[in-house]
Amino acid sequence: MNAAKTASTLIAAITDYLKQDDILPVPQLHKLGLIYSSYRFIVSLFFMLMVYITVRTDGNQSLPSFLQQTVLSFYVLLSLILLGLFYTVNRHMRRQLAFGLALDVIILSLLLYTAGAPDLQLTMLYMVVVAASFMLLHSSQALIITLLAIIFVIYQQFFYAIANSMSLANLGNALLMSGSFLAVGGLSWSISQRLVQLEKVAVRHAKEVERLNSINQEVISQMVNGVIVIDDKQVVLANLAAYQLLSIPNRHNIQSKPVAAFEQQLSEQHLQLLNACLSVAAGLTRTFIYELPAVANSSIIGKLRVDIIPLKDDSKLIILEDLRREQASAQQLKLASLGQLTASIAHEIRNPLAAISQASQLLIEEVMESEISTDNLLTPAASTDIGSDMTGNYELYKMIFSQTKRVNRIIEDVLKLSRQQTANQQTIVLADWMPVFLDNYFKGHDVFLHILTQPSISFDTHHLEQVLINLINNGLRYSSYAHPHAFVEIEIYCADNDVIIDVLDGGTGVNTDDLPSLFNPFFTTEQSGTGLGLYLSQAFCEANQARLLYIPEHQKTCFRLIFPAIHSDVVSPTFI
Repeated sequence: MNAAKTASTLIAAITDYLKQDDILPVPQLHKLGLIYSSYRFIVSLFFMLMVYITVRTDGNQSLPSFLQQTVLSFYVLLSLILLGLFYTVNRHMRRQLAFGLALDVIILSLLLYTAGAPDLQLTMLYMVVVAASFMLLHSSQALIITLLAIIFVIYQQFFYAIANSMSLANLGNALLMSGSFLAVGGLSWSISQRLVQLEKVAVRHAKEVERLNSINQEVISQMVNGVIVIDDKQVVLANLAAYQLLSIPNRHNIQSKPVAAFEQQLSEQHLQLLNACLSVAAGLTRTFIYELPAVANSSIIGKLRVDIIPLKDDSKLIILEDLRREQASAQQLKLASLGQLTASIAHEIRNPLAAISQASQLLIEEVMESEISTDNLLTPAASTDIGSDMTGNYELYKMIFSQTKRVNRIIEDVLKLSRQQTANQQTIVLADWMPVFLDNYFKGHDVFLHILTQPSISFDTHHLEQVLINLINNGLRYSSYAHPHAFVEIEIYCADNDVIIDVLDGGTGVNTDDLPSLFNPFFTTEQSGTGLGLYLSQAFCEANQARLLYIPEHQKTCFRLIFPAIHSDVVSPTFI
């Protein structure tokens, strides 16, 4: 009872152990199965050839026995069929392998039987079958084939001994051979399990590398800075920002790596940059400022900071940084300092200014009342003399009052900088937003809108309103000086990777001598102006990573707003 229970427990343990084995993945299994099927076909042909060669060599002109011919012909035919199935059919590969390995054991046993005596060479071929079964099949299937081979070998030795009246001493060799089958099977199974584990580790590592590579590709493609990798004087990588910063059109998917086209356009449009990068010796770093050439249809000249960093494989990593972002950060610091200054002195200036303004108003009222009473009490001659003095005082008081209003307006404009909170950039569809803006602020004025494309920008709407109000008001005012009918034109279009808004008027334009000071604070050619309109407009643009330029080459007076095209790496700056 206990023995039966122990045996059943042992069998169950062996069965569970055999179920836990791992097998090769399908691609590796197909490759090894194809190799073994080719080996089987070659061995079958070799057997067929050796039988006929042996017959002729021994001088026996008789053909091989009918059983030998049948077995070998059947073996060659089935080997060819199994090989063809592995080439054409990928389904049920393990069934094909199990059938083929079982066929090998049966054919080898028949060949041993037809040989008439134990053949060590044929018996050794069982080793190959056993080893292949443990590598290609489940352990349970491989164990069945191994036991089948052991049974056939022992039976063949036993049958030969009885048929030839020999001793059963050769059965010891058969038993030793059977033990060798089990040893080879166990060793093959151990090797196959190691191969399976190594294959799983390799697949896991490959997936991890692929995942990290996809993450790196996504990170590089979304970077704000341009990234170029040059290896052996050839461009091997260029992200989307590199295309945009260098104004190179990207007509391909960035994942397809059209580096050949990028390298060709880089050598055509930015040969100076490419030569400068290639001239840096291996292992050395270099940083320089590259001035972009003028872009057609926009007259935009920008600067890039170029950092060349050597990599371990002697390739070069080139990082392109748009200096507009650095200028925007510097502008924010400048505006923050100016805001702190104006906030600290605002009350100190406005309190006495309010007193001066109020006093001047009181003096004006007093002069007007004195003039009325003088006209009623004095003679005309005396009234005329005193009235002339009062008129002079009245003009002086009026001048004081107007100048205090101008100073107050200057303070209000400067305080706009300190009152600004963090810039709230929003996606603005210009084709929808611009008509509403013009209707709200310039209804009744001749402001003509021309929308050539349908672009979108990322900008603080309050800032954009202030910038456009300043530019359009300036255009209407200076256009009225040159023409009896003032008008302003607004053109919206795209140039490469930028969105452009041109504010055009028919004025005389800006003098060449005034161009260097055009955007300086408190610079103005208008007596009633504060000199802060263009300065504040440029500050708002730079704080939103845009630019405000005056284009002297244009036929009309042109102030150009340049916005970066919207893409996923838009970063909202802070503005104080």
